[in-house]
Amino acid sequence: MSGQAPDPAPPSAAAAALMSRRFRGYLPVAIDVECGGFHAATDALLEIAATLIDMGDDGTLRRGVTHTYHVQPFPGARLDPAALAVTGIDPHHPLRPALPERDALQRIFREIRHAVRGYECRRAILVGHNAAFDLGFLNAAVARADVKRNPFHPFSCFDTATLAGAALGQTVLAKAVTIAGLTWDAGSAHSARYDAERSAEIFCLVCNRLRSSHEAAEARARELGWFSAAAPAQDTETDEPPIEA
Repeated sequence: MSGQAPDPAPPSAAAAALMSRRFRGYLPVAIDVECGGFHAATDALLEIAATLIDMGDDGTLRRGVTHTYHVQPFPGARLDPAALAVTGIDPHHPLRPALPERDALQRIFREIRHAVRGYECRRAILVGHNAAFDLGFLNAAVARADVKRNPFHPFSCFDTATLAGAALGQTVLAKAVTIAGLTWDAGSAHSARYDAERSAEIFCLVCNRLRSSHEAAEARARELGWFSAAAPAQDTETDEPPIEA
């Protein structure tokens, strides 16, 4: 599985201004991980995919490019046979092009930092289906690999299971995608790329349906003097600094 994806065209100034306001200076990025179990501290990270989310000049969100990598189990990692049966991953297959955790994370993060800068945001924020699971494994791998330039907010995230449950009445990703009128391929599920892309699509769909609500809230925020019409609606009270260039 290659992590390479075509370089997207840089966002226009109008799209960057809209995105930097839409989520208080945070850029949503869909992440999915496939693992050797359910415990982030002990179980192997085996695949990671990051699907970028783009903004159109009209304020419409859409799925962007995906960067994905197979990951080598860290030394001493636990591999639960039941988890491997679900994902279909053979961590030791001789033709599996896996990278060490640090290398895979640095490559993924480099693309995300580029997108964050392109959209004039402060940091990325993780979008995931049952996002706490993905964020937990991501943070554990970052700590284990001693990666210093993590672009993601360390604990905040957007959970598409919650969003889909509220907007579509479904919390299972396959059912949410199907009820939304999108295509679901059961044979492709439990691949990091596929699940990240479907999570991104659900996120975009729900957010796009809420545009009128967001526009009303943004107008109210301006009335309260929280920001001007020309200034990004970024959170000036956060303890989170911008990511490093």
